[in-house]
Amino acid sequence: MKTTLKTLTYEVTGRIARITLNRPERGNGITLDMPAEITACVERANLDREVHVIALSGNGKGFCGGYDLVLTAEQKLEGASTGNFSGSPLDLTVQLGNHDPDQIWDPMLDYAMMSRNVRGFMSLFYSDKPVICKVHGFCVAGGTDIALCSDLLIIEDKARIGYPPARVWGAPTTALWVYRVGVEKAKRLLFTGDCLTGAEAFKWGLATEAPPSDQLDERFERLLERVARLPVNQLVMMKVLINQTLLNQGLYASQTLGTIFDGIARHTREGYAFQKRAAEVGFKQAVKERDEPFEDNSRSTDQD
Repeated sequence: MKTTLKTLTYEVTGRIARITLNRPERGNGITLDMPAEITACVERANLDREVHVIALSGNGKGFCGGYDLVLTAEQKLEGASTGNFSGSPLDLTVQLGNHDPDQIWDPMLDYAMMSRNVRGFMSLFYSDKPVICKVHGFCVAGGTDIALCSDLLIIEDKARIGYPPARVWGAPTTALWVYRVGVEKAKRLLFTGDCLTGAEAFKWGLATEAPPSDQLDERFERLLERVARLPVNQLVMMKVLINQTLLNQGLYASQTLGTIFDGIARHTREGYAFQKRAAEVGFKQAVKERDEPFEDNSRSTDQD
């Protein structure tokens, strides 16, 4: 059964199923539709006997800039802030992030919303078939929740990857940083909100390769082709075997905590102040002001 896709494209070429984030005009920003569509595409690839590997990428200038939060942060959704919103409580939480300080915040309603997104992203992790992700330009904030759910990353050497909302207004819901780079390096990133370049991500073991932009596609296709040579049954067994180690280490519990903390982070004094500032000057300007104190020469995570 084919699903009409609003945020992605899906195609199969040979043994490769290609899932491409397709909102380039919004930096491939995450909407409520996107996690569900990722799940549908992964299931479609898993049920296709001809597919051996899934390629994940993004159209436009970068892979993914995170959640499409401009309307959410600026509280400009028609009717919602004036009390004329007629949708369900969950719909209101989804659209406004439940960010009106005059209203009671229901943390479990928030968790219900965000955990649905996590399950959509984690369909990549639980996919029977390997998922290889290509990152170009940028992969930040919620975009990393998608990318880190893939099995392997190939990142453009000058691309930026990281979780700046660690500074205010967020927590990584899929909680995969520590599993991908280790405890100390995860703390280095999440205690500062700093980003890695693709070259740094390769040195840290987050990326399998970090080629320059003019070689990125070629190296991506080469790895896809090599993985696709294996029988599907072998690929499934290797993935289940390796992923079981992460599950044994308590990944589900970490994600539950990360998802709850994400809601809390958006409802702290600082979280409300950030949202208020976004409503005054716009989300992009609020982010710029948040991140400016960190834009100095000491930012580099490169230890060489």
